[in-house]
Amino acid sequence: MRKPEKGRLEIQDDGAVLTVRVDGGPHGVFGPDIADRLKELVDRVDRDPGVRAVVFTGAHPERFVSHAEVRWLQEEGAASPTVGRRGASAVVRVAKGVDRARVLEPVARRTPLRGALQLEALHTTFLKMNASGVLFVAALNGSALGLGAEFAWACDLRVMADGEFFIGQPEILLGIIPGGGGTQRLTRLIGTHRSLVAILEGKPFTPAQALANGAVDEVVPQGEVVTRAVELARHFGARPKGSVAAAKRSVYFGGSMSLADGLHVERTEFFTRVLSREGQELMLDYMDTTDETGELPLYQPDTYAEALASGTVPGPRSTTDRKVSRR
Repeated sequence: MRKPEKGRLEIQDDGAVLTVRVDGGPHGVFGPDIADRLKELVDRVDRDPGVRAVVFTGAHPERFVSHAEVRWLQEEGAASPTVGRRGASAVVRVAKGVDRARVLEPVARRTPLRGALQLEALHTTFLKMNASGVLFVAALNGSALGLGAEFAWACDLRVMADGEFFIGQPEILLGIIPGGGGTQRLTRLIGTHRSLVAILEGKPFTPAQALANGAVDEVVPQGEVVTRAVELARHFGARPKGSVAAAKRSVYFGGSMSLADGLHVERTEFFTRVLSREGQELMLDYMDTTDETGELPLYQPDTYAEALASGTVPGPRSTTDRKVSRR
């Protein structure tokens, strides 16, 4: 019996931006080893104030991540008794509680709950990416199906290689459905009906279709994918990390709530930034510059262009802090 392929992450540290090659073995699959390494990486960069962005790309020459290791899914499914929707709901609810409790996790991993725990942990990792002040960019150097596509959907930006490549959710052709967040994140990217049709058919998007539907942000020649992804990572990663986190949480989490609840999330995140030292100093700079020049800085084209390039509106306080924080 063939064992699941071992996976690893090859990390290139360039200071504020990390470039990570996802190595899923000869077939480029996503298995439990990659899931564990990804969790460790996301936890580390989220805590590190010096890391502003992470670019993921595939070690396989023509694949970002092929899809989940199917034997991993099948064996974890076989280890649990068959259940209906109510039973499945109870299992995943228990798994969520165990994942949060932590102390019970080593014991539960030796029970039929193991598969549900692994899925819960992966969802938690992707959600942490969505809540983090770090920008995550998928540099799709080739094709991505299933969990490979879901990994890309969980990132903040996606650059895809042009050519005979594809990205999508084929799970229904194996008698299952997307389980790594595809039904939720793809829907939020391209809309309910387009997402449903794509998931029901199981047919992937070409790069051009993915771009037209809003599933990826840019399509470039394959040899330029990582370079362009790093450029975007540096550009968006230059924004204040706390504000990036607040904006991401407001959009990703508040954007799927009712309007009233979403506005509550926005207000909460807004006040954390208005009261922050960084926000206060940037706003003081803005007012000082207005007093000195007699014009609002963001209505001065050169100043606005500089702000977009550097990540903050220039000023004596913010410029000094930026130099110190990026050393």
